[in-house]
Amino acid sequence: MINALPEGPGDPESPLPIPTGPEDSVRPALLNPAEREDRAVLDALLDSGSVRERHDRIDEQLAELVRCLRPHESLTGRQLERAVAEFTGGVEPSRYGTWVWYPWSGRLVHVLPREEFRRVRTDRNRDKITAAQQQRLLTRRIGVIGLSVGNSAALTCAMEGIAGSFRLADFDTLGLSNLNRLRAGVHELGLPKTVLCARQMYEIDPYLDIELWHEGLTEDTIDSFFGPADRRLDLVIEECDTLWVKVAAREAARRRRIPVLMDTNDRGLVDVERFDLEPDRPLFHGRGGDLTAEDVRRLAPADALALLLRLCDEHRLSPAMQDALGRIGHSLSSWPQLASGVMLGGALVTDAARRILLGAPVSSGRFYVDLEQLVGAVDAALVPAGAGR
Repeated sequence: MINALPEGPGDPESPLPIPTGPEDSVRPALLNPAEREDRAVLDALLDSGSVRERHDRIDEQLAELVRCLRPHESLTGRQLERAVAEFTGGVEPSRYGTWVWYPWSGRLVHVLPREEFRRVRTDRNRDKITAAQQQRLLTRRIGVIGLSVGNSAALTCAMEGIAGSFRLADFDTLGLSNLNRLRAGVHELGLPKTVLCARQMYEIDPYLDIELWHEGLTEDTIDSFFGPADRRLDLVIEECDTLWVKVAAREAARRRRIPVLMDTNDRGLVDVERFDLEPDRPLFHGRGGDLTAEDVRRLAPADALALLLRLCDEHRLSPAMQDALGRIGHSLSSWPQLASGVMLGGALVTDAARRILLGAPVSSGRFYVDLEQLVGAVDAALVPAGAGR
C-alpha cells in the first residue's frame, strides 16, 4: 500500500518531491503558492530541470469558476476580470490555488483549490447529479478489485465524481495484450496496473485519496483493504479473475454489509449484490451453493472451472463466448474481451454505484444491456442489397 511519495535522489536537505524513478512515483505533490515553504519547493523544482512541462491556465479556470457561480450573468471582458478579482479578493492568480507536481510525467500544473476545482470540474454533471448529491458522493470510498476491466470502472467513477477515496487492488502488470481494452500507452508496458490506474485517476482529479494493494487481495491483506469501521468501504467493484478472491471478497463484504457490483463485459451484464440491505443474501445469488472461500481453495482445476461457469451463468453467455470456452488453451490463449464491452461495463457499474450511494432503489440481481439485442436488430427486408460486403 502506498501512502506517501518515495524518497528520491538529490540533495537530502531538499524538500523536493522527486521520486526514484517513474515506476515508483504514484501520488502527485500538492503545493500551495501562497505558502512560503511551498513556494521555495516550487522554485527549487523549476531550477532542478525536472519539470518537462509547466501548465498554467489558472486565469481560464477562475473565469470558468465565476461563470459557474453566476450563470445568470453574461460576464465578458472587464466585467469578467472584475468578477474574478472580487472572488479572489485581489490575490494574484499566480499565488492562487495549487500547483500539482506529477513526477512520473514531469508536468507541473496549476489548478484551482480543491472545492473550487471540483465545483468547476463537475459543473456539467448538474443537475443529473445535484450539487448536494455531488458533495455526498465525494465523501464516499470505493474499492476496486481487478484493474483490467476494473480500470474502466475506476476511471469512470473518478470522472463522474462518484467517490473521493478509492482502494485499488491488483497483483498484475500491464502487458501488450491488455492494450486491446485498457486505456494505456506502449510506454507504460510493465507498469503495475495499480500504479497505472492511480496515475490516470490523479490526472483527472489530483485531490483524490487513493490507496494501492500491489499484491492484490490475500488472506493477510483482505481485512485492511475493506478497512476499519471508521474508514470502511462504502461499495466494492469486483472485477478479478481469481476464484478465491471473488468468493472471499463477497464474504468480507457481506460481513460488513457492503454492496458489491460486478461487470462481466459479455452481453452487458452488470451484477448487483445488496449486502447492505440483505446481510444474509447468498453469494452470487445462490449460484455457488454453500461453498466458502476456504472450500474453493481445495477445488480441483476442473471443478473450479465448472464453478466459475456456474457463477457466470454459462447458458446465458454470448454465442462468441460460449464458442471460445472450448478453445481456450488450444487455439485461444484466454477468453476474449473487447474494449467496447469493457467501456460499457465501466459505464454500467458507475451508474449503478452512483444510484446505490445516493440511496436510489437498486435491487440485487443480474441485469443485461446486450447491445446486439438492443441495437441493429432490423428486418432483413430493410437492409440494402450488398450491405456488409
